[in-house]
Amino acid sequence: MAGKRGMTLRAQWLGRQLRELREAAGLTLTEAGKFIQRDGGTISRLETGLYPARTPDVAALLNLYGVSDEQRREGLLRLAADVWQIGWWDSYSGSLSRKIVDYAWLESRARHISSFDALVVPGLLQTSGYIEAVIRRADADLMLEQVASGVRFRVERQKVLDKPEPLSLECVLDESLLYRATGGPQILSEQLDHLLLLVQRPNIQVRVLPYSAGAHVSPEGAFMIFELPEPYPEVAFMDTPAGGIYVEADEVERLKSKLRRIRQLSLGPAESIGMIRAAAERVLGSQEAMNSGNT
Repeated sequence: MAGKRGMTLRAQWLGRQLRELREAAGLTLTEAGKFIQRDGGTISRLETGLYPARTPDVAALLNLYGVSDEQRREGLLRLAADVWQIGWWDSYSGSLSRKIVDYAWLESRARHISSFDALVVPGLLQTSGYIEAVIRRADADLMLEQVASGVRFRVERQKVLDKPEPLSLECVLDESLLYRATGGPQILSEQLDHLLLLVQRPNIQVRVLPYSAGAHVSPEGAFMIFELPEPYPEVAFMDTPAGGIYVEADEVERLKSKLRRIRQLSLGPAESIGMIRAAAERVLGSQEAMNSGNT
């Protein structure tokens, strides 16, 4: 089962904490392995996340390492259970990269997500038409079923916004996103209208970084920061042509500082809504003029 599931972000987090506890206790891999009737190589694989640790083994190792703090123990045991939890996202692990599947898991656990988006509207706020247009443009060689699977995956992710206690979402959009006709004027018009509906929710805030702000604080591009409950660390995600990258600790703090500066240069929520509405009206007007010219 572990081989099929592959290395996940949660298994890596758990393994890293187990390694730190073992080293703090002054024990070798062999000594830890003997305690749970495994060899040292197995403990090494648990600590790197290559093989997800099972809850009974984690409980035994916590005893060996002298972890008595109840909150710490409960957090690590909860993480151990989560490592083995099968979620809806796992059904996509055969067709999508492990990092993207991890992304959906992070969204399901996050309390707050903040982002700067420079190229496309963030996935949680996209319409199905916009999603399809983004996927098709990103890879023109995809088969129809692959495109459909990608759309279903992203639409399923959006259900985190409808939970009884939904996460809070704060996005800063580059102004160019209001005019880039992703999928054509009709799709863009629907997307802008969709944004105007979503920003009425108390847990969703959208700001616009206007052209007048000048040079980007983040010329490297977009990024997203996930704030999660204990025992999970804060983590940031950046997409690149070579694949997605997750970072933690100091790198997250650097991106949080960058986001604060971007937010300072952005319009307030009310002004941003006004700009989105004006852009929607402009796109609609252009469509009507085009349709009138074609009749």
